[in-house]
Amino acid sequence: MSKREFQTEVNQLLQLIIHSLYSHQEIFLRELVSNASDALDKLKYLTLTEDAYKSLAFDPRIDLDLDEEHHTLSIADTGIGMNDEDLVAHLGTIARSGTKNFLSKLSGDAKRDSNLIGQFGVGFYSVFMVADRVEVISRKAGEEKAWRWTSDGKSGFEIEAAERDKHGTTVIVYFNEEGKEYASSWKIKDVIKKYSNHIAFPIHMTYDKSEWDEGEKKSIKKNTTEQINSANALWKRSKSELKDEDYKEFYKTLSGDWEEPLVWFHTKAEGTMEYTTLFFIPSKQPFDLFQADFKPGVKLYVKRVFITDDDKELLPTWMRFLRGVIDSEDLPLNVSREILQQNKVLSAIKTASVKKVLSELQTIATNNPEQYGKFIENYNRLLKEGLYSDFANREALLELVRVKSTKAVGEDGTASFTSFAEVKDRMQSEQKAIYYITGGASGQLRNSPLLEIYKKKDIEVLILDDEIDEIVFSGIEKYKDIELKSVNRASAGEDLKEEGDKKKEKEVKPLLEKLKKALGDSVKDVRSSVRLADSPSCIVADEDDPTLKMAQMMKAMGQAGNMPTLKPILEVNPDHDIVKRLANITDDDQIADAAWLLLDQALLIEGVPLEDPAKFVQRLNRVLGRAI
Repeated sequence: MSKREFQTEVNQLLQLIIHSLYSHQEIFLRELVSNASDALDKLKYLTLTEDAYKSLAFDPRIDLDLDEEHHTLSIADTGIGMNDEDLVAHLGTIARSGTKNFLSKLSGDAKRDSNLIGQFGVGFYSVFMVADRVEVISRKAGEEKAWRWTSDGKSGFEIEAAERDKHGTTVIVYFNEEGKEYASSWKIKDVIKKYSNHIAFPIHMTYDKSEWDEGEKKSIKKNTTEQINSANALWKRSKSELKDEDYKEFYKTLSGDWEEPLVWFHTKAEGTMEYTTLFFIPSKQPFDLFQADFKPGVKLYVKRVFITDDDKELLPTWMRFLRGVIDSEDLPLNVSREILQQNKVLSAIKTASVKKVLSELQTIATNNPEQYGKFIENYNRLLKEGLYSDFANREALLELVRVKSTKAVGEDGTASFTSFAEVKDRMQSEQKAIYYITGGASGQLRNSPLLEIYKKKDIEVLILDDEIDEIVFSGIEKYKDIELKSVNRASAGEDLKEEGDKKKEKEVKPLLEKLKKALGDSVKDVRSSVRLADSPSCIVADEDDPTLKMAQMMKAMGQAGNMPTLKPILEVNPDHDIVKRLANITDDDQIADAAWLLLDQALLIEGVPLEDPAKFVQRLNRVLGRAI
């Protein structure tokens, strides 16, 4: 017998499960049955595709054996099984870094954490909510030895050699005081009906059933075995015969989430290609959505045979919020992971599925704005990823993505989201483009001097405050036939020029030349601004240069070496008192101090740190000294 300690993260997770999920205890059975179903799926696939497994007798079933008197329940399957190494890997360790990240987010608040754990999916360990001891007896397909894993969920686990007639796994649950209510046949049936009715394999339960004996004139108990689930693939059934509750129950079985889905799309395609898809959108973000090792949520079946749930190519990466099933009639059963990525049939299904989901989302956006608002709250950033990476669907995604703007305000007066279509409808008749600003938090952007003239002219500007917005929208030139222009760019000012601006530019030109000389190579140019109303200066980027904020982002990503040395364009407001007074100053030192202060304050208000704060303070003190 080998005594082992749980990995640290397992201990953490066990404590959180036991103390946070008391109101969700019944999910232990859903998780154990789902694990059994997965084991059957894997072996079924191998017996159809791998020569080494084709000779195995495969009788797929899940058997529950309930002993009400002794408060035990066993869940046995005839699936792929595990050897001793598998038992350690699957039941003693949490391997995915995403799980560790999840644990770091937990607050200790039971209600909040139970929601987070629900998004995570607690798996096998949920059994310790209802059990003070668990045994797992397993024999891996193709191997002779069986192994027993035993644990109380506290002091680690033990592994020893065991006996099992054939491949598969049996989990024996010894219920604790809190779990004794599940040592009941009607309770087990109720939970199976709720969560596992549509598991694709038959679930049989053996228990003592009370029956009336006419001869004895009393109720007697007979040991009975009966199937307690429908064992059909729900996605293959007609939509007309399915109720909302059927979809919701299947979603919980499929995803491990105990909250209802936000929405679902069920499609059956016939003709040149035959396939069925059933996609769900979770009501809340899966916890690993923005991690590199995210787990795809869509399972691939071929003629109801499970192929994989770990292929990130089934749908575009930006659609990783989806949970569901793709079942094809046209793929070969022995399709490999490598072939999947180049398979024309799957590529066509992928293309059609993306368009279907986009179409359904547009329908929701039009007909149910409240529901769509919940989708945006959770998944707007993924739509932006799609804008960046999925050129073929960019037009549809532009209709779906939502943005903040200087005119998008909710009923309570706080900032809200708006669509590009709504922004287009609000454009002024003489407006030449849809304008946007990037580079910082919403409050900072709304107070940027770059917006002053737009506010004065009552022109709406999009407030793109997500850190990926600058990368995403810099690559999008138009919405429909209307140009998108960044107010961070020098060229946006050309749209705002009026008749008197050329005269002002001519008058201030000598000062601009002095400022440029004082700043030297620190700036690309010094220009007269038409976009400023109240501020004396601002910085903008030349048309083909990355912005300074973009440079900061690239530096944070370790890509600074790939960026050219950036020089901003300094724009000064010819109508501002400071600039007017500077025009009359002949002292070069005073001009130099003023030039640097105009540049430094413009950098600061855009959130760009100064290279030499000490020099900034020295200049400021000199200017204050002259003014006092």
